[in-house]
Amino acid sequence: MKIKAAVIQATPVFFNIDKTIDKVERLVEENAKNGSQLILFPESFIPGYPRGFSFGANVGKRTNEGRELYKTYLENSLEIGSPQFIRLENISKKYKVYLVIGATEREANNGSLYCSMFYFSPKNGFLGRHQKIKPTGVERLIWGEGDGSSLVTFDTKIGKLGGLICWENYMPEARMSMYQKGIEIYLAPTADARSSWTDTMKHIALEGRCYVLGCNQFFTKADYPKKYQILVEEEPEMLSAGGSIIVAPSGEVISGPLFGKEGVLTAELDLGEISKYKMDFDVIGHYSRNDIFNFKVSNQPEMFKES
Repeated sequence: MKIKAAVIQATPVFFNIDKTIDKVERLVEENAKNGSQLILFPESFIPGYPRGFSFGANVGKRTNEGRELYKTYLENSLEIGSPQFIRLENISKKYKVYLVIGATEREANNGSLYCSMFYFSPKNGFLGRHQKIKPTGVERLIWGEGDGSSLVTFDTKIGKLGGLICWENYMPEARMSMYQKGIEIYLAPTADARSSWTDTMKHIALEGRCYVLGCNQFFTKADYPKKYQILVEEEPEMLSAGGSIIVAPSGEVISGPLFGKEGVLTAELDLGEISKYKMDFDVIGHYSRNDIFNFKVSNQPEMFKES
C-alpha cells in the first residue's frame, strides 16, 4: 500500500484557538486537494508552543502576571468534546484525511494542561490521543504527565500509526512501546529545531524500521501578540527555525529537513517496503532477544483496529 503524507511546518495564531483552527482548515484543504491522506501538525500547534515564557515563576514564587498568562493559555487550549474539538473532527471528515495534530489539552472540570497529540479519522472521527509522559525542563510548570494508558497506537486504513512528542523520543522504553505494536508510520511532532533532531529522526527510522514524520513549528518573536513580545526580548528573533523531516525505514531522508520558513513536506510512503528492511534488523523480531530481555509497559492499550 502506498499513501501520500504531508508534514505541516507552520506558524499558529498564538494563543487564539479559533483562528489557529481556521489556519488548520485552510492547510488541510490545500493538502487534501494535492492528494495527501495523512496530515501531521507540530507539537502544541494549538494554541502555540510558548517558547521563552517563564509564566512568572521561579522556585518558591509565582506572579499574578504569570497566572494571567497561564489563564489565557488554558482558555485557548483544546478540550475533548468542545466546539473546537468537534470542528477538528469535522475537518478530518470533510476533507477525507487522517489528521494528527499537537495541542495543549485542557481536561474538563480542572485546571490542568497536557501536551497531547490527537488522532482523527475521516470515517470514525476521534480515534484517541497521546499525552506526553514527561514534559521537558520548565515545560513541567505548565504541562502534567500522561501515563501508560495514552501510549496509543492505531491500525488504520492507511497503515499502523503511533508516535511520541519531542524529547519523549529520547526515552528508549517509550520508543519500544511504539515498536512493539508494529507501527509503520511513526509520528514525532516536536519543538526541537536543532540540526541534531535530524539525526534523531533518522535513528528512529533505522531502529524501528518504520517511516518517521518529524514536524515542528516555524515562528519568530514578531508572531507573538505584541503585549507578550516584551517577555521574549532577550531571545533570538527566530524562536523556532523548524527542521521538519520525513525519513524512510532505510534511514534515508526522503523530504526535508526544512529550516527557516513555513512550508509543507510531502512524500509517498510505500508500506510494502518496510519488510525489506527487517531482513537484517528487526527490533521486535530476531533482534529482540526475548530470552534475555523482558519488556512490559504498564497500562498500554491494545492497538485500536479501525473497522
